[in-house]
Amino acid sequence: MKRRVRPLRSLGRWDRRAFDAVAASRSRVLDAMLPPLTRSADNAAMWGMVAAAMGATGSRRMRRAALRAAVSVAIASPVANILGKQMFRRARPDITGVPPVRLARHVPGSTAFPSGHSATAAAFAVAVAAEAPLPVAVPVVLLAAGVGASRVYTGVHYPGDVLAGVALGVAGGLLSKRLLPPPRTEEVPARLAGAGRLASAPDGTGLVAVVNTAAGEDEEEPADEALRRELPGARIVRVGPDDDVTDVLDRAAADAEVLAVAGGDGTVGAGADAALRHDVPLLAVPSGTLDHFARALGLPTRADAVDAYRAGRLARVDVGQVDDRTFLNTAGIGVYAELVARRERLEKRLGKWAALAVAAMRVLRDAEPVACEVDGMRLRVWAMFVGNCRYATRGVAPARRASLTDGLLDVRLVVDGGAHPRMRAIYALLAGPLGLSRNYLEWRAHRFAVKPADGSLRLATDGETFTTESAVLFAKRPRALVVVRPA
Repeated sequence: MKRRVRPLRSLGRWDRRAFDAVAASRSRVLDAMLPPLTRSADNAAMWGMVAAAMGATGSRRMRRAALRAAVSVAIASPVANILGKQMFRRARPDITGVPPVRLARHVPGSTAFPSGHSATAAAFAVAVAAEAPLPVAVPVVLLAAGVGASRVYTGVHYPGDVLAGVALGVAGGLLSKRLLPPPRTEEVPARLAGAGRLASAPDGTGLVAVVNTAAGEDEEEPADEALRRELPGARIVRVGPDDDVTDVLDRAAADAEVLAVAGGDGTVGAGADAALRHDVPLLAVPSGTLDHFARALGLPTRADAVDAYRAGRLARVDVGQVDDRTFLNTAGIGVYAELVARRERLEKRLGKWAALAVAAMRVLRDAEPVACEVDGMRLRVWAMFVGNCRYATRGVAPARRASLTDGLLDVRLVVDGGAHPRMRAIYALLAGPLGLSRNYLEWRAHRFAVKPADGSLRLATDGETFTTESAVLFAKRPRALVVVRPA
């Protein structure tokens, strides 16, 4: 009787034959190119540099591609390097037939199947191909293919290891779409509560505009120049890197009939604090990285903000508070706060978007759950998301609100599940978007308390971080802030 060959054994034989064929081949060009390429991809260093370069271009599309690529790598790399390698434990190839000139300087001590380098490269390439223009996507895809080929050429992987890694990387790249869904082609403003009209001067007299000069890197015209041209009667106050933003905003609000704030969400949130203290309307002028609050109001561009001011329509919106800090969009602890903190440390050197992309690649690699008490429940929290009003999508970083006046905080938690640390971090990232119920908690509240179980607690509000060693109270102030709304 003819003996039946098992599929996996047959695959192993094919793999060894293919590996031996590559080892027997000779190419001076590939000898010069592929060994340095495989070294540059160690620890995803090359992809971090590519993401940083894309984020530094100033293009929103390129920045989004870099961020999605970073998230894709954060998903695919630990799945391949931890889960996959622990499951299969395949030995590395015998390198005696590989020419010494092309051998990797460092042969990993881990098992071979699947290839982590290939998973990372494929995840990065798929995400970039889905978001970036073709002239950028094609070289990145070719570079990723070269990294996969280099793993066989330098003797550290069988071809089957590389193909399995590519499959995981493609899955990670596609899965990242669930975490960062494509932006909507139409902006749909959230529901607002009317608050009368403003007798605004067409030239901006009575308006004091505080402009964060660090924001708006991708705009052709700086925000202060645009506002001075459109509203010559307004007083423009520039905030530099060495200025105390809170103090500048407080003095501006004290002199204003309307306080305009041009900057990112963190600057606009600080402006909301000042507007509340001095009881003046707030005009959000989108000039930052994401401008979530301005877009929720229906003001996606500076021109929209200027038109809204001239029309003079006002509305009331809710604000959230963490003790005495106001937030307009989101607050949180855990992975979110760690991501913001790492971005802050890197952004002076790399720029905000490049820093965000690099931080996203690193944060899940070594993040730890936060021990705390949430309304008396002692938990180890991977991620806590607190939204000012209910958000429409699931997950630890949801987007889009239907209303800014529902009177509630949107609370979402991913708590520790006891698996491998890096796999728990991946679970924290994916639990909400994939609809996984275990360890994912979600509710609405008017207020609740969070207390560090030991040591300090890092929090983030609208993209700004702070640390506390005592309990904090999250609370809602319904319809507290008067804002200028679209005409």
